[in-house]
Amino acid sequence: MKAFILAGGKGTRLGEKTQLIPKPMIQIGGKPVLQHQVELFKSYGITSITMLVNHLSDTIIQHFGDGKGFGVSITYHNENEPLGTAGGLKDLEGNLGEDFFLLYGDVMINMDLNRLVLYHKEKGSECTIVVHPNDHPQDSDLVDIDDFGRVVAFHSKPHKEGAYYRNLVNAGLYIMNPSILRFIKRGKKADFGHDIFPSIYKKISMFGYNTAEYLKDMGTPTRLERVSNDFQSERIERSNYKYQRACIFLDRDGVLNEDIDLISHYEDLTLFDFVPAAIKRINQSEYLSVVVTNQSVIARNLCSIEELQVIHNKLEALLGEEGAYLNRIYYCPHHPDKGFPEENKLYKIDCECRKPKPGMLLDAAKEFNINLKESWLIGDSERDIKAGQAAGCTTIAVRSGRNNFTTKAKPDFWFEDLTEAVSFILDKPYEDLLTRVELKLKENERVPKIIAIGGRSRTGKSVISNFLALNLKSKGKNVLRVELDNWLLAESDRLNAKNVFDRFQLPLLAKDLIKIIDGKRVTAPGYSFNPLIEKESVAYDPTGCDVIIIDGVVALSMPEIRELSHLKIFVNIEPAFHKQRVFDYYRWRGKADNEIYNLYNSRLLDEYRLIDKDIDFGDIVVD
Repeated sequence: MKAFILAGGKGTRLGEKTQLIPKPMIQIGGKPVLQHQVELFKSYGITSITMLVNHLSDTIIQHFGDGKGFGVSITYHNENEPLGTAGGLKDLEGNLGEDFFLLYGDVMINMDLNRLVLYHKEKGSECTIVVHPNDHPQDSDLVDIDDFGRVVAFHSKPHKEGAYYRNLVNAGLYIMNPSILRFIKRGKKADFGHDIFPSIYKKISMFGYNTAEYLKDMGTPTRLERVSNDFQSERIERSNYKYQRACIFLDRDGVLNEDIDLISHYEDLTLFDFVPAAIKRINQSEYLSVVVTNQSVIARNLCSIEELQVIHNKLEALLGEEGAYLNRIYYCPHHPDKGFPEENKLYKIDCECRKPKPGMLLDAAKEFNINLKESWLIGDSERDIKAGQAAGCTTIAVRSGRNNFTTKAKPDFWFEDLTEAVSFILDKPYEDLLTRVELKLKENERVPKIIAIGGRSRTGKSVISNFLALNLKSKGKNVLRVELDNWLLAESDRLNAKNVFDRFQLPLLAKDLIKIIDGKRVTAPGYSFNPLIEKESVAYDPTGCDVIIIDGVVALSMPEIRELSHLKIFVNIEPAFHKQRVFDYYRWRGKADNEIYNLYNSRLLDEYRLIDKDIDFGDIVVD
């Protein structure tokens, strides 16, 4: 297969940088962008390359010559006058006998070309366009594809006011059959994205290949700087599908937008105001951002596939206005329950994609070569958490949903909303703590190592506890995490409780903890904050444990446990922030502000002031 590179652009937006050299000869990492492209083609066995040149073409020809020095064969076609991305290719029609690559010369690229070729052949495509989302769709020409990848629309800028389009942008790389050239007039200036494709996509077999790999034009100073930084960090290399990547999977309703139950009209979708900034942070990291959402509105016949697509178009457009994007939205249109008169029977099936099954996550892993063990799922329901667990991801539950988290499936972490969750994943706030803990544990040879973590309620003890447990497990340690809340009395049994210690079954708790530390199995009574969920006892088996982490408000309050602990951690928190966390949490549980105010004030007296004294016992204080 041959490759053609359009390298005749002037690059006027780059100012003085392109006064003496053409835009494709701008250097990234010490070599021209054009050379990066040639080397990529060569690495995939594509060695016959033609460059369509015009502006300052001598610079290109002098650098590459006939291509032998780069292990390829290079020929040149010099346009007497600029003919756009399509016009000059018509002159080469007689040299084309098979499918070929066409690449814009100002695109920094690293992608698995073999996968692209396979997709092109499997689809029986006459023209395959590489597409991807970007952070400025509102001023980009957009492509729309259906669930099979077939191109169904082109939307040139400026876009129709009030319309919502999918965030898929023409990335500047194509595989074409020579028959495409019959639609180009010889000697006439034309652009594929603006003139040719919009007029022929209904006439031929044209498909879009949506990729999360690296294709960015460097045609402005800002974009050039970004591409240069990405090269220096090796992000460009790592984006190729030959390497696995990690992903942050996102539920939709209750995580990205207000959950009003069964959204079936685009007018009903309201994005949380904090979401675009959080998604943008994911985009700037090396994680993919992929939505996996159950949308039984299709099976319930509340809206059509086309109407659901408009809802998702609006979601992507709102994100795009703030410079954020999603790599993909997967949705399940099915629902297993049958027998309703208005249902769409075609979608009333027991499928493999509806959460809590992990089908959508597995499909994404296959499409994007995702390492699921290094990935995260952020959701607000039991089915989200179970789907993430089934796929092998670390799971986070957020409280921004509809106060209906009645699950028995326990996420790895709880956070208030997407902002907190993404910050935790990307900022890794407890890496230094992990190092300090590991050093402390090495000071004592006795096994199992006992870590006690105490502090006020709602300070983040469970987050730290789980963080340490997961990381120590990843390093081969057998870790048991003991949550002291499983010895809390039910709220109805606390009538005579004078303080925080009376709210725990303290004598039983101390006795059971000593047994666990001695290597004996214990069954805790269990506790449920949600009256809709009956509490269940919890079994703890310390057999073979290297580390036991004891996590709870009173973890440092019991002298017998302090004496047996190798490391004591007290979690401290700024009072105003703590108060806000308390209010956020109990609002999520459905309490009125006056109830929370009274609760907070009473806890100041009967819990916080008592527990705050435990800071003196901490070997490590986490602020």
